Amino acid sequence: MATKKSIENIIAPPPPHMVGDGFRVHNFFPNSRMIDKKRMSPFFLMDYGSKIEFGPSKNVRGVGVHPHAGFETVTIAYHGRIAHHDSAGHSGVIGEGDVQWMTAGAGLLHKEYHEETFSKTGGLFQMVQLWVNLPAKSKKTPPKYQEITNAKMGHLEIEHNSGSVEVIAGEFKGVKGPAYTFTPMNVYNLKLNKGAKLSFSLPKNYNTGILVIDGTAKFNDEAAAEDHFVLFKNDGEEITVEATEDTALLVLSGEPIDEPIAAYGPFLMNHWDEVEQAIQDVNSGKFGVLED
Repeated sequence: MATKKSIENIIAPPPPHMVGDGFRVHNFFPNSRMIDKKRMSPFFLMDYGSKIEFGPSKNVRGVGVHPHAGFETVTIAYHGRIAHHDSAGHSGVIGEGDVQWMTAGAGLLHKEYHEETFSKTGGLFQMVQLWVNLPAKSKKTPPKYQEITNAKMGHLEIEHNSGSVEVIAGEFKGVKGPAYTFTPMNVYNLKLNKGAKLSFSLPKNYNTGILVIDGTAKFNDEAAAEDHFVLFKNDGEEITVEATEDTALLVLSGEPIDEPIAAYGPFLMNHWDEVEQAIQDVNSGKFGVLED
């Protein structure tokens, strides 16, 4: 019989800060509340852009050209539209319910910004960006881009019209997600109607957390409000969620990467000499060219 995953902490959203001029985010990890940089491995960073209204703008808001190497960026759109370009020749636009999954790997330049029409009209904006670490053997993998529209995701309707699951990566009760990942993980959006209750299991050794995107819910009988992050211990498999109002959740669970971490700015390596090499590669033009 499966044992419950105990809750280690329910974390309120840290004070927000701006990334560029288009992304107001709460950094849940890594930060002072989660000191160990491996605590949510393979997920190294989570910036959560809680709901905000952007007014119309003649200038496109966002983040200009910058490098990345050694990991993947995963951007999940809940409201608004986000555009992407990178020096490996990839580009795309995602809207509500879509995901862009960029593998920086050996290194590239990229930029993310509000899609042009959305910039002109403004509107409600909400998103999540994850940094997913790559194992040492895959740090130098060629850059890759996966545009995962909502239609491509695995979809599961929960019985009794209780809600639905959108599987981005891994699987949920046999329904698989389309994302290619370098290490085992589960990433999905879980939507529950008020009063619905759902139990599911995740491996004991996987690092697991759930972000409350909308509404409020109880997790193994402990309540968490909107914009809070629920961190679970590695002591069981089963999680029971009960929606106390219509609720949307982002579930993250993955097999830890037990390797050294050398993190500096936009680089996520195993050793500091690799970080220094990445900086040299950017300065010598090996990451390519991308207009701002």
